[in-house]
Amino acid sequence: MAHVHYHPTENPMKTGILGRCPRCQQGHLFNGFLKLAPSCEVCELDYSFADPADGPAFFAMTIVAVPALVFALWLQTTYEVPIWVHLITTLPLTLVGSLLLLRPLKGWLVCSQYFHKAEEGKLVRKGDI
Repeated sequence: MAHVHYHPTENPMKTGILGRCPRCQQGHLFNGFLKLAPSCEVCELDYSFADPADGPAFFAMTIVAVPALVFALWLQTTYEVPIWVHLITTLPLTLVGSLLLLRPLKGWLVCSQYFHKAEEGKLVRKGDI
């Protein structure tokens, strides 16, 4: 098989949001809704370097929480609705908003890890330098 040269992404945000491979930008990053594929089906980049951990969930909840809170406060102060109205309006708004943001944020973080060559932190002692 001939060696093919791939051009890594120059825009990890766009590549990640689209769910594409950070090396070839053609293969898929995900195998399902949120599960990372083991590797790219086009360039065979191993995705084991990627560890977004809880970052996407934290960012999604943080981004969605403020508008949801503003909506809930507006609804409560304007109409003085009972709690069950919040359960059928604000709660689904928060859940759906968070779920819609999870995949693009996870893709962005994985592509950013590849772009910036992120690694696990290591302790360095004075004598090792």
